[in-house]
Amino acid sequence: MDLDIALILTQDGITTGAVYALLAIALVLVFAVTRVIFIPQGEYVAYGALTMAMLQQGKVPGTLWLLVAMGAFAALLDGIRVMRGGARSGLAASLGWTVAYPLALAALLYAMPATQSIIVQAALTLAILVPLGPLMYRLAYQPVAEGSVLVLLIVSVAIHVSMVGLGLLFFGAEGSRTPAFSDAQFSVGALAISGQQVWVVVASAALIVGLWLFFDRSLYGKALRATAINRNGARLMGFSPVFAGKLTFVLAAFIGVLSGILIAPLTTIYYDTGFLIGLKGFVAAIIGGLASYPIAAAGALLVGVLESFSSFWASAYKEVFVFTLIIPVLVWRSLTSHHIEEDE
Repeated sequence: MDLDIALILTQDGITTGAVYALLAIALVLVFAVTRVIFIPQGEYVAYGALTMAMLQQGKVPGTLWLLVAMGAFAALLDGIRVMRGGARSGLAASLGWTVAYPLALAALLYAMPATQSIIVQAALTLAILVPLGPLMYRLAYQPVAEGSVLVLLIVSVAIHVSMVGLGLLFFGAEGSRTPAFSDAQFSVGALAISGQQVWVVVASAALIVGLWLFFDRSLYGKALRATAINRNGARLMGFSPVFAGKLTFVLAAFIGVLSGILIAPLTTIYYDTGFLIGLKGFVAAIIGGLASYPIAAAGALLVGVLESFSSFWASAYKEVFVFTLIIPVLVWRSLTSHHIEEDE
C-alpha cells in the first residue's frame, strides 16, 4: 500500500465515519435521556433513503400510510384517556399532529406533481418520517418508560423486527440509489472528491455543531441535559420526562432520516440495510460509553477508517474487524468503571 491508496481509503473512511458519527450521537442522546438502547435507529436510515427513492419515482411511499395509522392509533389512545377522566389540556394540539397533519400531508403528496427538485423531495421525506419518532415513543416506549433497561431493550428489538418487515412490504426486496445532490468533482493531489462526499461531511459537521449549540444554548437542550443527568430532578423542576422522550425521539428520527438521504447517492440501500449501519453507529456509541458525544463522534470516525482499510486488506472480514473493536473497549471500561445499580 502506498501513500496515495492510504489517503483514498482515509477519505472514504471519513465520509462513512461522518454518518456513523451522527447515528452514534443519536444513540447516545436517546439512551442518556430515556435509557432506551434504540436498535431501530438504523431503520430510519433505510426508510429515509428508500422513501426518497420512491418519491423520485413519482410514487406515494408506504411510510406515509404508516404515519397515518400510527397517528390514528395515538389519537385513539388519547381519546380513551380523556374518556377515563384524563385532562383535556393539549388534546386539540395532539389531534392536530396525530390526525390532521398526516392527512394534510397525504393530500399534499397526491396533489403535487411527480417532478420536484431534490431539495423538495428531501423535505417531504423528512416531513413523512420524522413524526414517526415521537409517535413511536408515545405508542411503544411511554407505557413502559419506568421499566428496566432490559424491558426497554426488548421493546426496541420488537420494533426493529417490525420495521424490517414493514420495510420489505413498503419497498420490496430490490435496493435503490438516489441521484447525487451535486455532480461536482474536486481533485486534491491523488484524491478525487465528489460533491456528494462534501455534502455528507459538511452536513454532518453542521448538524453536530447545531446539536452542540442546541444543548448548550437553548432552554429545551439544557432541559434534556438535566433529564439525562437526573430524571427525577428534572421532573421536580417542571420538565416533563414524557416531553423529553418525545423531543429526543424527534431528534433521533431527524438524524437517522437525514443520514439516509445523505448516503443514498453513495451506496445502494435495501430494506434491511439500516440494521448493519446502525450497529456500526452503536459500536461508536459504546466507545463513548453511551454518555460522551465527542468521544462517540471520534469513535465513529475510527470505525469508518477501520472499515475502509479492512475492505482493502480483507473485504470478506471487514465487519469482523469493525465489531471486534468493541471487545477491547468493553474490557477497558469494565476495568476502569465501577458497577452502578440501575435504581441509583
